[in-house]
Amino acid sequence: MTATVTETVETGRATDEGSGAQVPERRHAVVTTALGDLTVVAEGPEVVGVYFVEHRPEPDRARFGRAVEQADDEVLAAAAEQLVDYADGRRTSFDLPLRPDGSERARQVWALVAAVPRGETTSYATLGRAVGVGPRAAGQFVARNPLCVLVPCHRVVASDGRLTGYAGGVERKRQLLELEGALDVGSGTVVPATSPTPASTSALAAGEVDG
Repeated sequence: MTATVTETVETGRATDEGSGAQVPERRHAVVTTALGDLTVVAEGPEVVGVYFVEHRPEPDRARFGRAVEQADDEVLAAAAEQLVDYADGRRTSFDLPLRPDGSERARQVWALVAAVPRGETTSYATLGRAVGVGPRAAGQFVARNPLCVLVPCHRVVASDGRLTGYAGGVERKRQLLELEGALDVGSGTVVPATSPTPASTSALAAGEVDG
């Protein structure tokens, strides 16, 4: 069987998933927050996924690993506590080890998304220009961000400021932007910034993301 090789964001190392090499087992827990239930997935000491119940595009739930009690898992317990506090407005940033799997181009886009400060937004067109693709392609990379909320893809809007698609739904995107002060309550548009500054991959891997 042909081995599948997946690059990882923090070091560019490869994990061989088909050759029998030992890899950390994935596990997951469901966390109840003011944003709704979130499934948090960890692999080894790192968080590799955060998904909404009605997440779109729908993730491969077979890759979530076994279900565990979050209180019995140090990584999942920390992620759960920070996500709950963030959604309740008691926290403004995250301090978690993150490892989103994806192609080099996808990781470039996610690093740009991670660099958008709390209370600000950027556009799909701006992200696309930064990595040499069109806004539609940039939107596809954003849509496949495996670390919703932690890597704040909700801060990416249309060039005219409209709140377009989001993995957890547009209303949840609105909820997050209102929570962060980027969107006035009841408003339908924001003013996106024009030039996000890329976050370093090491900063993203270390979880140094301004939530």
